[in-house]
Amino acid sequence: MRMNLVKKCVELKMPKVNVENSTSTTSEGGKAKQAKPPPEPSALQKCADFVAAFLLGFEVRDALALLRLDDLYVERFEVKDVKTLRGEHMARCIGRLAGRNGATRFTLENATRTRIVVADTHIHILGSYANIRVARDAICSLILGSPPSKVFARLRAAAARLN
Repeated sequence: MRMNLVKKCVELKMPKVNVENSTSTTSEGGKAKQAKPPPEPSALQKCADFVAAFLLGFEVRDALALLRLDDLYVERFEVKDVKTLRGEHMARCIGRLAGRNGATRFTLENATRTRIVVADTHIHILGSYANIRVARDAICSLILGSPPSKVFARLRAAAARLN
């Protein structure tokens, strides 16, 4: 897993995030020299969010957006948080979320401007707060058994309100 992250990071030019921390002072020739100022606390959190997003299954370019933009978040939930399903019912539910050749997931991503990862029974959504809410509502409707056409009709109306 670590080598995969290293290879992906080499492919892209990573934005520079300063995470060094040194607060000591030194004196040279009677002059006090202040060391580099400590990094802003959000820099370390952004680095942690980037690594977590990559490990959850998001592509590197999507995880890099967490470093560049301030209002992006990752939300995680499981299918069982919405409805208790077992066996074949769970498999059909995951199939409804993905769609044929990923078409349903792709449509959800484009309509809500989010990125969605379906990993077994775990669902991860990356996007702004309002967009995540709309995507989560659509995914919950699909889990509860609504037909995709009905969900997409509601999604179009919600996406129009967001724009």
